[in-house]
Amino acid sequence: MRVLVACEFSGVVRDAFIRGGHSALSCDLMPTDKPGPHYQGDVLDIINEGWDLMIAHPPCTYLSNAGARHLYPKGILNPDRLDKGMEAKEFFLTLFKAPIPKICVENPIPSTVFELPRYTQTIQPYEYGHPYKKKTCLWLKGLPALTPTNIVEVKESTKIAGNWFNKGGKDRQKNRAKTFEGIANAMAQQWGNL
Repeated sequence: MRVLVACEFSGVVRDAFIRGGHSALSCDLMPTDKPGPHYQGDVLDIINEGWDLMIAHPPCTYLSNAGARHLYPKGILNPDRLDKGMEAKEFFLTLFKAPIPKICVENPIPSTVFELPRYTQTIQPYEYGHPYKKKTCLWLKGLPALTPTNIVEVKESTKIAGNWFNKGGKDRQKNRAKTFEGIANAMAQQWGNL
């Protein structure tokens, strides 16, 4: 199977599919963190190259419900933020409607302002062997819902401010954008054999 992993610099999902015997390519504007097949550039340049499956991780900064507070600071609409959100929505929908038979687009819970289509399911890292909470939505086309593989207890220390997810530093955004390996493995095992 030819697999395109859009908006991924970490290679986590790409490598899970490669381990499963598939031809997988990650694509991002940034270089990959791990050596392997990677296209550094705009995914729209290569989206029409006959892929069987695409797993897409479009930027969520402007679409996420968590960032909605920046849309109406002090109760006043921020038109620049709204414009960036509408651009992000257009990119999201371009990925979801791509001419690829099987598609998964993942993002956090979106702000209702942007009226994205209803997501197919939500998943959590603790359902795939990682003792953390990070609710993630999956929009699926031509794919069944992902089934949990290893439900574990969430560590109490991950529920407080300053946990792994909220720590600052120069790599905060990159760390938050990486797919958990257990989730990537489940995608490769469950969707790689369809």
